[in-house]
Amino acid sequence: MPGPVLHEGAVVQCAHGGRAAPPSSYPRVLVGGLPVCVQQVPHLVAGCPLPPPPAANGPCVTAPWTTGSLRVSVGGGLPLVLFDSRATAVPSGAPLLVVSSQQRVVAT
Repeated sequence: MPGPVLHEGAVVQCAHGGRAAPPSSYPRVLVGGLPVCVQQVPHLVAGCPLPPPPAANGPCVTAPWTTGSLRVSVGGGLPLVLFDSRATAVPSGAPLLVVSSQQRVVAT
């Protein structure tokens, strides 16, 4: 399904409110002046309030993307992360939520 391409400045959170960001991005392709995110680079989560075991199974630390663009890629085949892409936080298993992103560039 087509969706806006995520870039380094997109606001992404774990389901508990922790801020997620990519440790690196693809600097050769810019969207809104910022590098795009690729599916192979998981987002790192900071500030997740979910307590550690035995109270819960948190906090969220990293979140690998399980879906990405199917038809648009960069750098010789790296799928882009889209607004509707899915990622699951480890170790909690909670989803990442894309709160806001640029809206001008759309990919499938």
